[in-house]
Amino acid sequence: MSIIKVIEVMSNSTQSWEDATQQAVTEASKTLKNIRSVYIKEQTAQVSDNRVTEYRITAKITFEIVH
Repeated sequence: MSIIKVIEVMSNSTQSWEDATQQAVTEASKTLKNIRSVYIKEQTAQVSDNRVTEYRITAKITFEIVH
């Protein structure tokens, strides 16, 4: 039997929502093993002078606990 845990994280990028997602997974993988999936719960953007300057995501990262 597998035990799956879900954590919620936030990340940002000046490039794209995809980059913000990758940064979240990369950072989480520094302390978590067996990451199985990432679910994007919310996407927002910071705007300055009528231009998007930062992409932000809230994500749920699912990983397997191995014992």
